[in-house]
Amino acid sequence: MRHKTALIAAAAALGTVALGGCGSMLGGSGTRPADAAPSVDRTTASAVLLTGYIETIQRLIQGAPAEQAEILASTKREFDVAPTPSHELRYALVLAAPGHAGTDPAHAQQLLRELLAAPETLLPTERALAFVQLKSLDRQLTLVAENQRLQSDAERADRDRSAATTRRLQAEIDENARLKKELDQAQAKLAEIADIESRLNKRKRPPEGSSP
Repeated sequence: MRHKTALIAAAAALGTVALGGCGSMLGGSGTRPADAAPSVDRTTASAVLLTGYIETIQRLIQGAPAEQAEILASTKREFDVAPTPSHELRYALVLAAPGHAGTDPAHAQQLLRELLAAPETLLPTERALAFVQLKSLDRQLTLVAENQRLQSDAERADRDRSAATTRRLQAEIDENARLKKELDQAQAKLAEIADIESRLNKRKRPPEGSSP
């Protein structure tokens, strides 16, 4: 939830900057120079697009699973039909948003990197939004990878300890079996010796009734 709030706050801050730039371009006297019109139009377009991105993410975050699925499907469809930078950015933001079944940070990271590889195709606020989101995803995925590595190391250590314990147990079993075998052999030899001694004693014993 903290990640969602940060994304919306960052986007809102970028929109405020864009709209503030519109007022500064009009000049203090309220008279708009003729050559300033393209800049004002570009800034207004940035504000409109940014508002659209924010509204999409807000609906996605607050929506029920069915609405979330529809937003994901519609943004993907828009991107597939017309893969413009704006559609790609919107799709990437939807994929990056957590808390819905279609969340895919790795794919979102790939799309944002593609967009920022050609920054001139984006409006200034779009570039800023894409950059902020990409940095957030980079950190998130780095933490996920580190966590997975630690879990893997812990699991490997557990397996190694278990294997070592199994080897020690098997060695003890084998040693006990060897000792038992040796004991059985020794007992068999003792029994054999006792039997031989018994037969010899019987041979040496004089017959009953004979004189010594």
